[in-house]
Amino acid sequence: MMRTALVTAVAGAVVAFLLGLLTFGVQATAHPHDVPLAVVAPPPIADRVARADSPEVRLRVVDSTEAATLLRDKEVYGVLEIVPGQATIRLNPAVNPSGTQVAQQVLTGVAQGAGLPVKVEAPAVSAAERTAPLAASALLWVGGMVAGLLFVVLRGRRLRWLSALTAAVLVTGSTVGLLAWWGVTFDADALAFMLAVAASFALLQAGLFQLLGIRAMGVLGLLYLMAPAVAGQVPELLNPAYRAVLWSWTPFRFSTEGLRSLMYGGSVGAEWWVFGGIALVGVVLLAAKKAQPDRADGVVDVGVDQAHGLPRAERQHTA
Repeated sequence: MMRTALVTAVAGAVVAFLLGLLTFGVQATAHPHDVPLAVVAPPPIADRVARADSPEVRLRVVDSTEAATLLRDKEVYGVLEIVPGQATIRLNPAVNPSGTQVAQQVLTGVAQGAGLPVKVEAPAVSAAERTAPLAASALLWVGGMVAGLLFVVLRGRRLRWLSALTAAVLVTGSTVGLLAWWGVTFDADALAFMLAVAASFALLQAGLFQLLGIRAMGVLGLLYLMAPAVAGQVPELLNPAYRAVLWSWTPFRFSTEGLRSLMYGGSVGAEWWVFGGIALVGVVLLAAKKAQPDRADGVVDVGVDQAHGLPRAERQHTA
């Protein structure tokens, strides 16, 4: 009894520590470093701005044409354009809001240091629009996970792939409807991307549930807890360890960044390969576990169904 009490208490403490490390630790250790920004200014001011570079930001002095290209391609988080008597900050709503917030603060400080009034030019973005990309990614994951879990609990045996794809369509529809209620709408490209993300998530989850049964929740639940905290940040704000270990691979950041880009007229490229690969892994997992064929004598051995850990019924046929 004493041993059981001690083991369970230690396990709880270890799990709490690991979850804190993988979730809240991301935000607790966030600090800007090498945040890319661009400045357009006459030579005397440009030289002074370049000397204001620091470990927190990486200022690039460019002309107005290059600045517009860098901002459109999300190579920088903000542009400060200085003309005699005026400083203008330009932001791109397709960039992660955390990055644009840091950019606006830093560039405002640079302009004020030069004694210039500051004007900010950026399309108005509502709180719902800032939230939508990450929220949609999380909801698409949760919807597929719940569908896969219920398939196990209800002892589903066949057409698991059909359940996953149907869930992907329905969860996408419910997510789009919820976001529309909040005032966020999507074009056809964004809708297609969301459906692809939902399908890849659902197929991967279905494959893991088939392989591990209800134990797959240990993996899928942990991914859900830690990934949104990382995906909501820009890499230049993350501790380098979190950036390498979590941000570099989490699918949530690809879905979040891709959807945000499509919301504001951008495009996606590598994201299609990422989610195509995830869907392929799911299909391979689903195909890997096949039902045991009947033996020639008509008797099927009593065993354990590996999909959900429950006994299979014995079937015997007499001649």
